[in-house]
Amino acid sequence: MNIHQMSVNYAERDDRLLLRVNTQDGLEFRLWLTRRMTGRLLPHLQACVVQLETRNPQVMVSDPTAQQMLTELKRETFLEKADFKTPFASETPSLPLGIDPILVTDVQLNVHTSGTLNVVFQDNSGEGATGRSCQLGLQSALLHGLLHLLQQALQKANWRMETPQQITVDNGLEPDSPTRTVYAH
Repeated sequence: MNIHQMSVNYAERDDRLLLRVNTQDGLEFRLWLTRRMTGRLLPHLQACVVQLETRNPQVMVSDPTAQQMLTELKRETFLEKADFKTPFASETPSLPLGIDPILVTDVQLNVHTSGTLNVVFQDNSGEGATGRSCQLGLQSALLHGLLHLLQQALQKANWRMETPQQITVDNGLEPDSPTRTVYAH
């Protein structure tokens, strides 16, 4: 699937983020991201972008601070060139997942050696689950764009999610352990 455009908007009435993806073939995929899912997904996406940016053999760095600086530099370069002003085009799209967005309950992330992040969004929400899923292949530039759109939508949503400053790449997709007390049920 060749991605043409992405959009992330806050739907106040539903208190969710609506992720929309258009392909060059005229397909549109619509996904609901809840606050909880977004909060759990963001650190992993940020770790993946660091992993993708530091995989290049010509610029390999092992120091986490240097990895973070390299990723930030690449992000700034991407944002300077990216087009966030063109409105999201949705003239009579083909909707392979249906008109209603899928409620994302599960996400699988897989960083390929080819420099692509494979993201699978799934709806496994219980008895009424549709079982629908959407798979995206994101290169680092698209991942930077998605993260930027998510951050903009989070500001509009006023969800006040903390963005981790240091991301550990060595242990796969796991972000640094939290510095405050964590409570579990």
